[in-house]
Amino acid sequence: MLYIDHIDKGFNCECVLNRRMGLPKMRRYKDRFVEAVLFLCAITSILVMLLIFYFLTRESLKAFAELGIFSLLLGQKWHPAGDIYGMMPMIVSSLIITLLALFINIIIGVPLAIYLSELAGPRSKAILKPSIELLAGVPSIVYGFLGVIILVSYLQGGFDMLTGRSILAGSILLGIMYIPYITTICEDSLRAVPSEFKEGSLALGANRWQTIRHVTIPAASSGITAAVLLNIGSIIGETMAVLLVVGNVARIPSPFFNVFSQGATFTSVIAGEMGEVARGSMHYHVLFAVGFVLLVVVSILSVVADQARARIRKKFGGY
Repeated sequence: MLYIDHIDKGFNCECVLNRRMGLPKMRRYKDRFVEAVLFLCAITSILVMLLIFYFLTRESLKAFAELGIFSLLLGQKWHPAGDIYGMMPMIVSSLIITLLALFINIIIGVPLAIYLSELAGPRSKAILKPSIELLAGVPSIVYGFLGVIILVSYLQGGFDMLTGRSILAGSILLGIMYIPYITTICEDSLRAVPSEFKEGSLALGANRWQTIRHVTIPAASSGITAAVLLNIGSIIGETMAVLLVVGNVARIPSPFFNVFSQGATFTSVIAGEMGEVARGSMHYHVLFAVGFVLLVVVSILSVVADQARARIRKKFGGY
């Protein structure tokens, strides 16, 4: 019996030792597997982006080669029936709509983020935070329908317009649509500022507003700047809501900042005309050229956002 017990104990010790020796190997294999999967996902996302660039370049090359880059970008008329293609009306309308929408974004979204992160009490946060998240989840087509029913009708009656569909309607709608996004990102940046910074400022005699203005906001300025720049790309890339309220009339406003005139953006022209063109026609290739220009603009904005965030973080030590 003693001999058998001795054998059982030795066997159990050997099993435990084997398990302990094998556990690090299993963990290494799991870590390598997870690392390989994540690397594959990263490579796949890069390849998808490159394929999109390749496809847009291939389909738009004929338009750029036959019509000329400068003729397409600087042409002031868009009349596909007469084979006249100029992107300047879309560039001007997109620029005006983006700037006005971004102005609405900033004057509402950034103060709201400051209030939620620094000033709001538990009850206010319990109401405002879910409401903002709910607004972020509303589909853009719903915003478009509400814009047509409420905003367009109000502008038409209030300003005695022939139609309420206008650059102003698109700007207001996009400005409201993207408030939740800029608010959420800015709030996260403000919350990431270490509490020691704020406590040190308060200990030196600064009041709450002075601490927010001179300590919290500069420390979070990199995140706020990135949120603003990324919102520009989102606003330019919005399609359905703009298509419903802006009018989709490709002409340069007269005068230049006449926000009550109808307009057309890159996305509204593509969405409104792509279903009507014949594959392989010049109109078809020009629409792909419009998409290529839009993708280049959004990509440049993303790079600028990253660079601005890095520089501001280096200068202010932001988060």
